Amino acid sequence: MFSGVKAGLVSADVLRREQQELRRHERNNKHLEEESRYSETVFRDKSGRKRDLAQERLEQRQKAEAQSERDEQYAKWGKGLAQGRQQQQNVEDAIKEMQKPLARYIDDQDLDRMLREQEREGDPMAELIKKRKAKENKEKKEKPRYNGPAPPLNRFNIWPGHRWDGVDRSNGFEQQRFARLANKKAVQELAYKWSVEDM
Repeated sequence: MFSGVKAGLVSADVLRREQQELRRHERNNKHLEEESRYSETVFRDKSGRKRDLAQERLEQRQKAEAQSERDEQYAKWGKGLAQGRQQQQNVEDAIKEMQKPLARYIDDQDLDRMLREQEREGDPMAELIKKRKAKENKEKKEKPRYNGPAPPLNRFNIWPGHRWDGVDRSNGFEQQRFARLANKKAVQELAYKWSVEDM
């Protein structure tokens, strides 16, 4: 049988001997039972080395935190940094406006500044102000631009660099592309006119 005793009809001596054998076997294995009861499970990797689960959990948590931080940053970038700043500025302006009284008087500095910054059509001083602002902006370092004859068109509308000498060194692909597009548009227009001619 599974327990180690004989099956079927057995005498009392055989039964007593089997029980003593079982007790002795249990006593011999008692210390193994005690050791295994309070021992911790040892986890090993494929090569057979012991794994430090606490360290692995810590590393995994750090990776997850770094990943969530990166995802948060990409989400912020995806929404647009300039749009986020503009939205924050709008909220601050709205809070600032809510704190002001409802009635705005003639001596309100914010209202005065806002009205002065508005450009009105037919304002004789607007041109002078634009020139002053352009001069102030010109003082700031500006990237040089190409100042020659009009360059040939390209499909991305990219302006040539400021050092371009004006010589078209392309293989003619852009011109062929524009010619194909123009031809396709002309054929479509001609087909449309032909289809509605008898109406």
